Amino acid sequence: MRTILHRQAQMQSIVAIGGGDLRTLATEPIDRAVIELSGRTPPNVLFVPTASSDSVEYWEAFDHAYRTVYGCRTDVLFLLGATPPAERIAAKVRWADVVYVGGGNTLKMMRRWRRLGVDALLREAHAGGTVLCGVSAGPICWFERGHSDSMSFYHPEAWSYIAVTGMGLLPGMACPHYDGHTAGVPRRDDFHAMLRKQGGPGLALDDLCAVAFVGDEYRVLSATRDTAAYSHAVRNGRVVERRLPAGPGYRPATELFRTA
Repeated sequence: MRTILHRQAQMQSIVAIGGGDLRTLATEPIDRAVIELSGRTPPNVLFVPTASSDSVEYWEAFDHAYRTVYGCRTDVLFLLGATPPAERIAAKVRWADVVYVGGGNTLKMMRRWRRLGVDALLREAHAGGTVLCGVSAGPICWFERGHSDSMSFYHPEAWSYIAVTGMGLLPGMACPHYDGHTAGVPRRDDFHAMLRKQGGPGLALDDLCAVAFVGDEYRVLSATRDTAAYSHAVRNGRVVERRLPAGPGYRPATELFRTA
């Protein structure tokens, strides 16, 4: 019997992952759901490590997980240093059944993508049914904006979270690593303060948790029972947080992004 994910394959799909270590296969249940969502056996999976400054070690960890362990065909799109020809960039993106964006400096990544036209290629791929996914910076890029620690890469001794503008394929503001802390300050607290200032809706993702958007529906995917995803709305200057229900079925995305 074909699964729900297979029945939904080839629709416009995005999987936003809050955080996780590819080296330890910590997100394996989520990764396998991403692969299944592609509807291909095996799928072509393109890794984009721009946010990590094109880290070769990161690419090797990804390749080990997705090619050696999961059995996919893999490739990598390096965009820093010498600028690759536009034709090569386009060919790699169009080859992919899944595009996986790695974590790191979201601000740097978005600036580079816009300069090279990668954002336009990814929009085209999304419209054509390519599964877009990623971890940390990887979910932020698909939303209108995201709660980002990008300034820590420029001023490690004194920095603040910023809202980075994404591609707007999904509405609102995304926050990865929602259950994490930086300099003793819970990320959740800063995200709430940013939402109160900028407005909602918002989506927050714990590490090892993801939300899969397929067409106009969503589903929570979690690698453990202890992690979750949360929707947020701002009402009368107050942030209203709601833990999203987990389970095998899809739900209307309008439930998630409601603001009133």
